[in-house]
Amino acid sequence: MTIGGILTAMVTPFDADAAVNHTATAALMHHLLENGSDGLVITGTTGESPTLSDDEMFELWKLGVAECGDALVVAGTGSNDTRHAIHLTERATEAGVDAVLVVTPYYNKPNRAGLKAHYKAVCAATDLPVILYNIPSRSIIDMPNDLVEELAAEIPNVKAIKQASYEQLAPLEGLDLLAGNDDVLARVLDMGGTGGVLVASHLVGREMRRMIDEPDARAEIHESLLGVFKAMGVAPSPAPVKAGLDMLDLDVGGVRLPLVEATDDEKAVVRDALEHVGVLSRV
Repeated sequence: MTIGGILTAMVTPFDADAAVNHTATAALMHHLLENGSDGLVITGTTGESPTLSDDEMFELWKLGVAECGDALVVAGTGSNDTRHAIHLTERATEAGVDAVLVVTPYYNKPNRAGLKAHYKAVCAATDLPVILYNIPSRSIIDMPNDLVEELAAEIPNVKAIKQASYEQLAPLEGLDLLAGNDDVLARVLDMGGTGGVLVASHLVGREMRRMIDEPDARAEIHESLLGVFKAMGVAPSPAPVKAGLDMLDLDVGGVRLPLVEATDDEKAVVRDALEHVGVLSRV
C-alpha cells in the first residue's frame, strides 16, 4: 500500500455554538474528494485536534469511514502522552480508518530512546499503517532522518512520514515521503515523494493535484500558487483556511479558543490570493 496523493488535512466544521457540525463535515468531505483530494486526514492539527474530545474524534473518524468510500481516511492519533496516543490509535482502528498519523510528542521533549519507545508502543496498538509526523515548529523535536529510518526498519507498520522539517526533507529508505507543508509539495514530488498532507488543497485542490498529474508543469503550477500557500499562514491555522472556505460558501464555522477567527485584514489577504488564482471567480 502506497500512501500518497493529495491528502487534505481537513478542518473540523463547527456550528454557531462551536459544537462539531456533522452535516457540514460530511458535505466538506465530499467537496474535497470531488476537488482534487485523494484522501483526508481527520483530526490533525488543522482539524483543531487539541480542542477535540476523544469522543468527538471517534465520531469524526466513523463519519469519514462512512462518507469517503474508497478514498484514504487517515486519523490523527498523536499525543505527548503515550498512553493517550495508544488509546486514540486503538479507537481509530476500531472506527475503521485506513491509517493513522502520529506526531512526535510535543512539549515534554523526549530523547532518542524515548521517541523509539513511544513509537514502538503506539504502533503495537494497531495493525494499520502508521505515518510518522515530524513538525519541529510545533513539537520542538526535529527527528533526524537516521532515527526515522531506524523506526521504519524496526517497526513493520511504520510506512510513511509527513515531513514538515525543511532541514530533514529527503527521501528515506523504506518510507513513503509526504510533504508536510504546502510550499514543498513540488520539491517532494521532484525527489520521488508520493504526495503530501496539505492545507491549501481545501481551496486549490485541483490545481495541487495537477502537480502530480502534470510533472512538466509542476514548477509553473507551484509558482502560481505561492500566494495561496503564504496566505494560509497569515493567521494561526486553521483560521485562514476556514476564512477561505467561507468565501467559497462552504459552511465550516469558526475556530475554538484559544484560536480566534481571522481579522478583516487577514481575510483580505486570503481573498486577494484566491482572486489572483481565479478560484473565487469560478464560484
